Amino acid sequence: MKYIDEYRDARAVKNLAREIRRLITQEWTIMEICGGQTHSILKHGLEELLPAELTIVHGPGCPVCVTPLEMIDKAIAIAQQPEVIFTSFGDMLRVPGSGLDLLAVKAAGGEVRMVYSPLDAVKIAENNPSKQVVFFAIGFETTAPANAMAVLEAKRKQLKNFSILSAQVLVPPAIEAILSSQHSRVQGFLAAGHVCTVMGYDEYIPLAEKYQVPMVVTGFEPVDIMEGIYLTLKQLQENRHLVENQYRRVVKKEGNPAARKVIQTVFEVTDRNWRGIGRIPRSGLRLRPTYADYDAELLFKVQTIDTAESSECLAGEVLQGLKKPPECALFGKVCTPEHPVGAPMVSSEGACAAYFRYRK
Repeated sequence: MKYIDEYRDARAVKNLAREIRRLITQEWTIMEICGGQTHSILKHGLEELLPAELTIVHGPGCPVCVTPLEMIDKAIAIAQQPEVIFTSFGDMLRVPGSGLDLLAVKAAGGEVRMVYSPLDAVKIAENNPSKQVVFFAIGFETTAPANAMAVLEAKRKQLKNFSILSAQVLVPPAIEAILSSQHSRVQGFLAAGHVCTVMGYDEYIPLAEKYQVPMVVTGFEPVDIMEGIYLTLKQLQENRHLVENQYRRVVKKEGNPAARKVIQTVFEVTDRNWRGIGRIPRSGLRLRPTYADYDAELLFKVQTIDTAESSECLAGEVLQGLKKPPECALFGKVCTPEHPVGAPMVSSEGACAAYFRYRK
């Protein structure tokens, strides 16, 4: 299949691995920012093809994983209210809050429904005028256009019973938080191709310059990832720090103007807490005051919930590339996909889930 088969070509992957081994002359650490890339690396055994001098670490590119504990608890508090139909993507239902998860609310009689699109939630609101329908709007810039469109559609239909609980986050501020940390060991980045499909990569250029770190916009197939690693390594070896676009078949420098416009129409930038990382300035999206009628936090007046992460779970360090999942004492023992302690074990994009599935 065109644009698929050629990017899964084993010969091309092995050729790139040889070029990487030929090129490297010292130790380097590269972070892939996206959970989809993490899973592809582990599924296809790409790390085993790389030289020992090259370390690949995994970043906070899993929106389920970085949704903060207090936001999960807010979702649970809203979902427990009798007049509410709470809707969410499936992988959010099992993310543990400080006490329960959304599946436990459903088991106790709450109306919690899994949907495949925020527009499904709008349809549910249309069909259930006596209920308040809330959609849990999580994700990076990739999901923001669809979530914004759901708000616009609800407004067009003059629905009074639809709202979103926004936990939207932005990738560039998270990259800067990692690079500005005194503990960071990241020397190059594979930027998330799907995020750049929407937003383009202009925002990465000042970061690459400020921190003297190369960034390569990279796709998700094995050849994509190996080429992204090669291009990043080549810059490191040549002491360059530019933004390059490996994912040219999909990503344009300016991104998708229509998608960016709908995001800017509905959302504005705000500070946001990231699970396991902490508060990152200007790293989230909230509804503009014009759309306050669709803001579930305002409608339900949910109080800020002060919750603490498990002191034994290393999810935060995993999300910052400081640890790998097997270094956590809970991994594969206390913490499994059936009984997750940390969010990275729940999500289909989580690093812990990837290691459990492909390296257990």
